[in-house]
Parts: sequence; structure tokens; C-alpha cells
Amino acid sequence: MAMPMTHLLVFVLALLSALALPSSAASGSTLTQSGALTGDQTLASPGDAFRLGLFPASNRSRWFLGIWFTVSPDTVIWVANRDRPLTSPSGVVEVSGGGALVLRDGASNNDTVWSSSSNSSASAAAVDGAVAELQNTGNLVLTDAAGAVLWQSFEHPANTFLPEMRVGRSLRTGAEWSLSSWRGADDPSPGDFRYVMDARGAPELHVWSRGRKTYRTGPWNGVRFSGIPEMTTFEDMFEFQFTATADEVSYMFRNRDGSPMSRVLLNESGVMQRMVWDRASGSWSNFWSGPRDQCDSYGRCGAFGVCNVVDAVVCGCIGGFAPRSAAEWYMRNTSGGCARRTPLQCGAGGGDGFYVLRGVKLPDTHSSAVDAGATLQECARRCLADCNCTAYSAADIRGGGSGCIQWFGDLVDISMSGLRSLN
Repeated sequence: MAMPMTHLLVFVLALLSALALPSSAASGSTLTQSGALTGDQTLASPGDAFRLGLFPASNRSRWFLGIWFTVSPDTVIWVANRDRPLTSPSGVVEVSGGGALVLRDGASNNDTVWSSSSNSSASAAAVDGAVAELQNTGNLVLTDAAGAVLWQSFEHPANTFLPEMRVGRSLRTGAEWSLSSWRGADDPSPGDFRYVMDARGAPELHVWSRGRKTYRTGPWNGVRFSGIPEMTTFEDMFEFQFTATADEVSYMFRNRDGSPMSRVLLNESGVMQRMVWDRASGSWSNFWSGPRDQCDSYGRCGAFGVCNVVDAVVCGCIGGFAPRSAAEWYMRNTSGGCARRTPLQCGAGGGDGFYVLRGVKLPDTHSSAVDAGATLQECARRCLADCNCTAYSAADIRGGGSGCIQWFGDLVDISMSGLRSLN
């Protein structure tokens, strides 16, 4: 990746411990309003790649409604009642008269434990002919008699990102499609980490924990996320799709023909893992993980710092900058970042220029602006003419570069991804 930037500097697999899932009697791939799933009954997708049913956790003391891979039953990819487990396998799964998929507790007055509908009113309008189907993609889809989608599990992810699933948000409705980690390997309740799309500025994916950003992918550059150069090595297996329109900002991937089963997991430690099924060994292979190293830890080198894991001292300053506190930097406390050595001569005839960084993970795009229609030359002129602009880059690296990203304020979380040294 080669991208000019800067104004006056540019630039687990979550295993269920001792999990013994029911052997389960399959009941086809659909559930109608006249049927129900109980006990060890399951729905099986048409190709039997996925199963839907009840599964136990915490030494069989808690039970959940979930979806798992048929060949890997301990790999649960979606859970309905994450916050309200059953205490026994007494659950009853059915499609209500109001057109909702519901889980009831057969051991407790048939109370509703979970529902796909946010409308809990008993007076909800009747929806005749509603059907729940577990599709070959692993998506559980609820439709009405006309085939219109009422609800689908892909729009309510748990900790797993599957092919054909979106991560992102609708700019029209405000709906968000994000992952949340499990609390523990044997506890599917929501954990501390979330995987979300930040649609402000140049969109990118972030991992958050308790209000703190811990990892980000870098913005999409037309080919891949700028902080994940490894994505190009997966292109023979996966097709990546990034959508940025007035209605939606989202990212998804598809398996290419002949590729093995795959998934992306946000594990309970906040690590993203791309997993691929190895048919020969009958197990999951970890193709990629992020964060990969200390340079993927958000903001490791502070403002205007650059992290390079191959250097003896991982943090350096962009050309024209020096550590804000030499004493703290000497003690390897680099959180204070770097400061400009020479004030800008902003304005006509000031003599300011650009320092070029290549092959980097672009800075946090939270305070950036994007013009996809601008040329790279126009992007440079705009940044040089604006005293508040601190960096610029091509929005799309294909064909020599096009579009414009401009940064305003501090540049944070730049890394070389181990590709080259600053020197």
C-alpha cells in the first residue's frame, strides 16, 4: 500500500467447556405457527450445515436457544436468550400468532423468556402464515405469508460474523449490526467487548471495551482495511464487500466457490479471529487475529507517533516532530505522543509542505472528512490551504489513488504494521 498523507507531515474460537449438546432429532428447516420445538428437537438448515435448538452451559445448569455448526456442535454462532437463560431444557420454541419467534419456559407457567418482537403487547395484530426458516447461510429468517421478512438473526448478531452477514449500520433507520463478545467460554451472556462500525469521517471498524477503544482496522481503501494488509492473502478464499452509500455503511464477506466454512469471532478477550474449517483435521484453523501485536493496541504511541513493531524502540515520531516529553519517552511512556518541532507558517508563501509516509495504517478517522469525488491533487491543495488540516490521503488506492480523506487535529494510532522502518 502506498498512500501519501499529512499536512506538513502526511502521511476463539469460543469453546463451550464440557459442552454436550443434544444429539437432537431434526424437524426440517422451518417452523410454522402450528408447530413447536421442544427438548432435543432442532431445526436443520436445508444442507444441514447449521442446527437451531436448545443447548446447555455452565455444567448444564443454564440453557439457551442457539444456532451452531452441525459438524462442530460446540461452535455456537448465535444465541437468543443471552441475558435470560433457562434453568432446564424445558424451553418451547414457537411462532406466535402475532408473527414473532418466541421462547417460552415450559417449567415456569409457559412464561416468555425471549421474543424476536419488541412489541410485547397482548393486543399485537395477528400475522397469519408466519414461518421461521433456518437457511443454509446460518441466518434464521422469519417471514409472513407473502414472504416479507419480519425479522432475521443476521441483523441481531452475537459474537460471530458469518459469510453474507453485515457489520455496520443503516444511516436511514439508525439500525446497527455489531458483534458483542461472550462473557466467558462457557457463558454466552454479553461480555465486555463490541465490534462496531464507526461511520463518522472515513468509516472503519472498532473494538470497544467499557467505553474505551481497544483496536481498529483502519479505513477501507478500496481493496482492504488499511490496517489489515493480510486481507489480500485471503482473496482466493473470500470476496470482501464494503458499502458506503447515503443509506448504509457496512462490510461483509462471502466464501468463494470451493472454499471451506469460515467465520470471524470476537472472543471473550476482545480479539478478532478469522477461523476456517479444516476438513482433514475436523477442527478450526486460525487464519488471522487482531490485535496482532503491541502496535495494534489503540493509541500506543500517542498523537503524531508511529508504531513499528520491528524496531527495537517501537514508537517513533513523524518527521518534523519530537517526543512531547523526552523524559517520559526515555522511560518508554509514549502515551504523551509527539509535538511539532517548528511552528507552521500557514498561509500564502509560508513554505509549508508535506511529509510522506507509505505503507502505514492510516490514523484514526474520527476527525476526518471524505470527498470520494475529489482527485488526489485537489485533496493536497485543500489541505495545504486549510490551517486546521493536518493530513490527507487517497480514499481509494486503486488506479494510482482517488478520492480525498482529510484529517483535522491530532493524528492518532498510526502504525507501520511491521512493514518498514521510519529510518
